[in-house]
Amino acid sequence: MTTVFDDTALDRVRVIAADMDCTLLADDGTMPPGMPDRIRALDAAGITFCAASGRPSYTLRAMFDEVADHMAFISDNGAAISCRGELVYKDLIEVSAYQELLAFTFADGRGIPTVCGLDACFISRSAECFDSYFRTFYKHIVYLDSLEELDADVNKYTVYFPEHDAEEVYAEAYRDRWGERFSVTNAGKMWIDIMNPWVDKGRGLERLCAHLGVSTADAMALGDTYNDIPMLKVAGHSYVVANAEEHMREHARFVAPSNNERGVAQVIDAVLAAQRR
Repeated sequence: MTTVFDDTALDRVRVIAADMDCTLLADDGTMPPGMPDRIRALDAAGITFCAASGRPSYTLRAMFDEVADHMAFISDNGAAISCRGELVYKDLIEVSAYQELLAFTFADGRGIPTVCGLDACFISRSAECFDSYFRTFYKHIVYLDSLEELDADVNKYTVYFPEHDAEEVYAEAYRDRWGERFSVTNAGKMWIDIMNPWVDKGRGLERLCAHLGVSTADAMALGDTYNDIPMLKVAGHSYVVANAEEHMREHARFVAPSNNERGVAQVIDAVLAAQRR
């Protein structure tokens, strides 16, 4: 499969959308050194860097606090989009719908629901033992004795699987049961994400490009797992990182170096170099 060095149209790139976990972030959760400077350089060159993640917008902004107003965020797998400090798009799941999902998850018994609101994540107090892990993704958490009476603005319903069996449970229980009513995606071995049917990272990238007046042919997407596939299909420049599972390579045109090799940063550097030529 071809690499960044085979992408001959890097000078045309106007949007770079990168997944976070196992793509931009190394296995230890750290950002590539010098990312704020790269994001500023892209902004100065008329290129929008976008963090495209299942994480909520408030968490992503905190991770990029220094340069949050110089970039874009496709958060909650596309259920909210912001660009240079402006909220571009938001989508809410009806209360009755996420209450139905909650009942299903509790009855199934294998996962822990985390109900993602615009300003906080709502989690059952019985799962507070996982707080340190949850805080990696949700900077604002509200623990409730019961989620049955929850009536909040929610844009994503996510289930955490502490036994790392999300892929199996997704195929066995969630995909066919909910796939016709919602956008249901497996986000690795520990998460299943559920949004409204018109929400995914691909549609998020389309909406961001429309806001910017940029063709998706001039957008770049980088990812590693299932929930990245929609944006890889949309982007004219599609990359999987070398650490992605082998099956992901069929969904992208190019392979970037791995997350631990800071592959996204290397691709950004190549784009910036192409702009200067």
